Amino acid sequence: MAAKKSVLTVLTSVGLLAATACSASSTGDGAPPASGRLTTTTAPGGSEVDRVAWALPYGEPTTLDPARIGDYSPQTVEANLCDTLTRMNADFSLSPGLARKVTWTSDRALVLDLRPDVTFWDGSPMTPEDVIHSLERQRDPRTQALYGNYLTAVTSIEATGSHQVTLRTKGYDQTLPKALSTSFGAVNRKAYVEKAGPAYGTAKGGLMCTGPFRLGSWKSGGGITLERNDRYWDTRLKPKAKQVEFRFITNSNTLTSALLSGEVDGTYELPPAAATALGKTDNGTVHLGPSTQNVLLIPAHAASPAADRRLLDALSLVIDRDALIKNVFGGAATPLKSLVPPLTWRGDKAAAQFDAAYAALPDVPEPDAEKAKRLVAQARPVSRPLVAAIPAGDQRGLQALTFVQAAAKKIGVDIEIKQLQPTEMSSLFYDPSVRKGLDLILTFGYVTMPDPSSYVAESVTPRGIFNWTGYDNPEVTRLLDLARTSSDPAASARAYAEAQALFTPDTPAVFLATTHERMFMNKRISGAPASFAYMGMPWAAHLGGTDK
Repeated sequence: MAAKKSVLTVLTSVGLLAATACSASSTGDGAPPASGRLTTTTAPGGSEVDRVAWALPYGEPTTLDPARIGDYSPQTVEANLCDTLTRMNADFSLSPGLARKVTWTSDRALVLDLRPDVTFWDGSPMTPEDVIHSLERQRDPRTQALYGNYLTAVTSIEATGSHQVTLRTKGYDQTLPKALSTSFGAVNRKAYVEKAGPAYGTAKGGLMCTGPFRLGSWKSGGGITLERNDRYWDTRLKPKAKQVEFRFITNSNTLTSALLSGEVDGTYELPPAAATALGKTDNGTVHLGPSTQNVLLIPAHAASPAADRRLLDALSLVIDRDALIKNVFGGAATPLKSLVPPLTWRGDKAAAQFDAAYAALPDVPEPDAEKAKRLVAQARPVSRPLVAAIPAGDQRGLQALTFVQAAAKKIGVDIEIKQLQPTEMSSLFYDPSVRKGLDLILTFGYVTMPDPSSYVAESVTPRGIFNWTGYDNPEVTRLLDLARTSSDPAASARAYAEAQALFTPDTPAVFLATTHERMFMNKRISGAPASFAYMGMPWAAHLGGTDK
């Protein structure tokens, strides 16, 4: 690999989803636009607004600590509070963030040249020590961080200048610069974190970051209010909204009413049923954007009969995905052939190779109940209903799981639906004890950065935090490690393609669909990104009034 290769020069050369960045909105009757009309952005917000009310349909966050968030609600809020070292854009490309330049000066040294003019909300300057502490605490067991695996190849993190930090590595790791655009790359003030201790990121402990908004108040069970950061370092992105109020509205009917009345200005992850009602109103617009979300049915643990690959194959064979997409997702989705949706790699230099490898995978199976019954007969006996979990109040999840339940009944498999409170549902992804008593989990997952290998590794390698059944294929692990460490994009794509061909048929999961992002915004405001990139960018800083 050539020395002194600027990573962001490569990553920003092509927007990951630029091909779909056309103008779009709802068709007016609740029906989604054609996939070619997906859009990444909305018209820029113009004037200042005093307050914007935004809904969190997945409920109240359990934490806003960047090292510990891994779900829709906390990431929707935190992305506006804690800036990252590299920044995700609406088209899923990357650009400089708190680091004005990120450079591999050799295969074992990633240099972060920090901006010299960044301050935290309290006015104190961001220093290399803050950056080092923010990264290092993620491999401290006491933090219970979710992203420590990103530091697997890192041997040391040290200040190499007054505004420079260098990560020494065992070798090249193409995931690192991309990971710096996620909450893993968020920078917290060291002194504040140390003082707050375990309470950091909670309603009691608060936060201290550098983002365009600061945490104003957090009333448990009530809402979270962000206040504009008038000291914000990025003058090009100074927020026009003085205040953003997040409300926890998990009931789809309540959410629809609040959006129709104007009590709430907008939401991401708009349920399909709400989209139908809101598509007929003139007080706002339903926007569809490109996404890296995946809908999966996953066994909760290895001891469950649902972990038997033959049973999973039987469920896959009896589910009519076209009907699922039409009836549950309102047509705003496409069938999924593997763990990662194709849009994840759209901006990669080797995108054509990734596309070809994905196209070569077996097609999504047509429904075949007779073949499915034969597989059930061969599988481990199921003497009781399988317990499948979804979040309480999530109408979309309930409809999808009810659809799966009806399909499973055709082949003699009974599924019992258990609705968990949002905080419990969020916890089960990281706490094995919460998954006890469950057999299946319907997940609406997502890829947060343009790197398929790191996402997949969390589900199919022994060290992965989402590998709940102990799946272990040494060749898959070797190939994913090669994809992560190769400095040649073509070689990396080739290694991933080989791994994908191996894990796709036998990893314990039923691939259902990749959904489009669905967002509603009141006509009095504009500027919100319409793509799923909102999860990793300061999206609320783009909001402004329309004078309507």
